[in-house]
Amino acid sequence: MASRIPIRRRSRAATASTKVVDPVAGWAAAEVEAALAIPTDPTAAAFFDVDNTMMQGASIYYLARGLAARKYFTTGDLVRFGLQQLRFRLLASENAGDVSAARDAALAFVADWRVDDLERLSEEIFDELMAERIWAGTRALAQLHLDAGQRVWLVTAAPVELGRVIAKRLGLTGAIGTVAEVRDGRYTGRLVGDLMHGPAKAQAINALAEVEGLDLARCSAYSDSVNDIPMLSTVGHAVAVNPDSALHSEARRRGWEIRDFRTGRKAAKVAVPTAMGTALAAGALVAGVALARRRRGSHEHRFSIAHFRR
Repeated sequence: MASRIPIRRRSRAATASTKVVDPVAGWAAAEVEAALAIPTDPTAAAFFDVDNTMMQGASIYYLARGLAARKYFTTGDLVRFGLQQLRFRLLASENAGDVSAARDAALAFVADWRVDDLERLSEEIFDELMAERIWAGTRALAQLHLDAGQRVWLVTAAPVELGRVIAKRLGLTGAIGTVAEVRDGRYTGRLVGDLMHGPAKAQAINALAEVEGLDLARCSAYSDSVNDIPMLSTVGHAVAVNPDSALHSEARRRGWEIRDFRTGRKAAKVAVPTAMGTALAAGALVAGVALARRRRGSHEHRFSIAHFRR
């Protein structure tokens, strides 16, 4: 007689705890996921200016407002710097001397601050002041590139940390911005290279294209400012978004696409911060330099405790 092989019966608890995966269902899910995946386009990308292109007004201005609300510097400091930036715009005084002065003072006030602290503040202030000011139309344009499998980069004169926060919040690839020198996780108060302004944006895009293997003739760029003509001229598809009068004229002359998402109400709402936030306003936080120096002795303690209470 053949011997019977004893059968072990599992307890109900053991049976209930065992997960059975239907391989057919698993394959079907994988097929659906693969079908819905967006094919990557490795040689094309889009580059978006931030101030008044992706956002209503100037990101650096809103960062300054948020820091002023947290008592980093006074409202008077902010207003004085805003008037100075307005003068730069109205008198077209962005000459070499102005650029040099802005570069030297751009991030002096953050000397000794921790990088992760400034990034955390930028996240808070984006959520409080900037998120609602993102142009829906421009964000939709960026999404079209993402849906086409292309990478989307912000290119801004603001600190790269702020640009990175905005890009992350919007689901974009990353950001190119003004870079501050860092040692041991803290800012030295000096810049690495120049402000990300004018020709510097075009140079940065060219450098990124070389590293990433981009075909610039297949890339796109978006900006509101005549200062960004070098960037717009670098790519095959240039778009003037909410353009200033000089860029509007140049775009029409060159046959570039023009998109304007402004209304009278919105334009009036953001006119002042936009003027205050000229591209040279990577130094917009200069408003706080003098006050920061006066507070240098207690600065670090106040930064790590008082200014992160919401």
